[in-house]
Amino acid sequence: MVVKKQSKLVQTQVLKQMLKRCSSSGRGKGPPVDVPKGHFVVYVGTNRSRFIVPISYLDHPQFQGLLRQAEEEFGFHHHMGLTIPCDETVFRSLTSALK
Repeated sequence: MVVKKQSKLVQTQVLKQMLKRCSSSGRGKGPPVDVPKGHFVVYVGTNRSRFIVPISYLDHPQFQGLLRQAEEEFGFHHHMGLTIPCDETVFRSLTSALK
């Protein structure tokens, strides 16, 4: 059990570091002023619709899967913000289930 707990902690730390790398959109200014503390911005779908989501979503395996897809498709070393490569309807459905 300790190994699994450690592994989850390490995985969460890695996800938070990835989020931190791409949250400034390459400008080094931090999150936009309309993003409340404890939240972050993601862009979803082909139209890049903007969503503000709570950081607690980083603990959910389904959301972590979306982040891995984003890393595989786009990487995290770009200046476009964190983009999730899934349909907007699917993203809305997933996030409403996480609430």
